[in-house]
Amino acid sequence: HLFAPRQRATRSFSPCSCSTIVASCHKRDPIHQSINPSIHINPSIHSTKMPIQSTPLTGTAVNVAMMTSGGLAPCLSASIAQLVKYWVQALEDGKISDLSFRFYVSGYKGLLTGDSFVLDKADWPKCEALLKLGGSPIGNSRVKLTNVEDCIKKGYVPEGSTPLEVASQQLLKDKITVIHTIGGDDTNTQAAHLSDYLLEKHDGKVIVVGMPKTIDNDVYPIKQTFGAQTAAEQGAKYFENIVNESTANPRMLILHEVMGRDSGYLTAATSLEYRKILAQQNFDATAFPYNGTATRDIHAIWIPEIKLDLVAEGARLKEIMEKNGCVNVFFGEGTGVEEIVKDMESRGEEVPRDAFGHIALAKINPGQYFSKHLAKAIDAQKTLVQKSGYFSRAAAANDFDVQLIGDCAKVGVDSAIDGISGCMGQDEDKEGTPIRAIEFNRVKGGKPFDISQTWFQQMLKEIGQI
Repeated sequence: HLFAPRQRATRSFSPCSCSTIVASCHKRDPIHQSINPSIHINPSIHSTKMPIQSTPLTGTAVNVAMMTSGGLAPCLSASIAQLVKYWVQALEDGKISDLSFRFYVSGYKGLLTGDSFVLDKADWPKCEALLKLGGSPIGNSRVKLTNVEDCIKKGYVPEGSTPLEVASQQLLKDKITVIHTIGGDDTNTQAAHLSDYLLEKHDGKVIVVGMPKTIDNDVYPIKQTFGAQTAAEQGAKYFENIVNESTANPRMLILHEVMGRDSGYLTAATSLEYRKILAQQNFDATAFPYNGTATRDIHAIWIPEIKLDLVAEGARLKEIMEKNGCVNVFFGEGTGVEEIVKDMESRGEEVPRDAFGHIALAKINPGQYFSKHLAKAIDAQKTLVQKSGYFSRAAAANDFDVQLIGDCAKVGVDSAIDGISGCMGQDEDKEGTPIRAIEFNRVKGGKPFDISQTWFQQMLKEIGQI
């Protein structure tokens, strides 16, 4: 093998044709199957904490607040639409006596600064239109409530104050009963801090129910995060056009950078979706040299979970360049970052990081690094680095994600009425992966993609990478 797995050995698999994989995906896409718990172990699985329980809301008036936070994903607008739908249904079914909706603008920033609005009852039915909208109708921000210095520096809280207390007081001032935090692992980590703080300092007067969005699909112990499948589908559509640039110049190298800081899920899923599109295209005009799967297929898939041997890959891809006149590479934005950071630190350079301590990938620029070194190795005449991330994450949720979001919103509303805080999702640590309010202390980012899955190994074999 040209790639050596960092953490685990590759399973064996039975060969099957690409058309077989594509056909089976329409029946049950293997990318949505649960991950083997013996391979991915949730570091907090053995926690003994129970779900945070508050007084049930049955028969009471409920003031619901919502906010979206972190980067975009194809689910933010749809989450608001589905939550409004099921809260209104709960009111109509007599589970609660009255209802109001307040929205904090620009995520935790709005919560800290008191920037919010109450949705008029006449506008409740109109929220269904948000199902077809990308982005967030109330805006996002990246704020870490426990990073006091950063919150003060940005002017979100006054000097000498505690962001968690400021947020709590705002919720109490607005008489919020339930707040839905719609965001990724960072958002829900902050929601956990807020939930614990409210329980400890304010008797748990506000129920916190998170909705897990991230196109990386890398959150323990959630089987499938909101927006990830849509992003894969959109990234494939993006490359369906970009791949035509391989015909624009002799010896063309196209590097398709896919989002995914620590997880290769989105890169792998996007590759699978793109190859479905490719398998359905008509290339009957075989007399033309650039009209076929050989020049339009993916020739390499690089993800953080697989150790990259650029020398060996360069030699392999040069042979493809000689044969086809072009090379197409899909790589996750976090691929090779560890090596690049070590190189920067060895030269005494400062590694740029955001408020959460994450490496600023845009400033590290793995694409530029690969462009420089791989282009030389395969003797490319022209190199094109294209990033599908912003295109993919800004899309509206597809039917799969709308259904998943709706299922979680329905259970989430019931959980809130029962007085239970947590992050909604399919809990893969529980038998049958039930949708439930997962204890916040068990929710953690950084779940790696399982490279041993048969469909992924088969794809690597078909493109000649193993």
